[in-house]
Amino acid sequence: MPGSTTSARLLSGLLIGAGVAHFVAPRQFDAMVPRSLPGSPRTWTHLSGLAEIAVGAAVAHPRTRGAGALAAAGLFAAVFPANVKMAYDWRHRPAPLRAAALARLPLQVPLVLWAARLHADGSAAGPRRASLTRRHSAPSVK
Repeated sequence: MPGSTTSARLLSGLLIGAGVAHFVAPRQFDAMVPRSLPGSPRTWTHLSGLAEIAVGAAVAHPRTRGAGALAAAGLFAAVFPANVKMAYDWRHRPAPLRAAALARLPLQVPLVLWAARLHADGSAAGPRRASLTRRHSAPSVK
């Protein structure tokens, strides 16, 4: 499944890159944290960055790819409210910034679908790959 391997690498890179950005440039993410959440926005920024890095790592590894892709779909859906908040907060900013904030909203749909497709590919290949490995491996010596 070379196509799904490339797709997994790309999705993993996107997630890990976004997660690292939460630590490198946290202020932009702090501003997206809803004020109704308890604690400091920076804590939520760091937690969400860690989540993206962990999910990206899970997607990268073939054994955890299916579960990681499912987690990625959930993560993409979970950050949608933050993107809505950003679009609302940026409604009075210059047109290019408003457009960028609004463009994030429909972008979530293909991201969720991409992760869901990778999950389906990983789930379909997982058990089959495991059974092939068992069949073709050397017998265990006891």
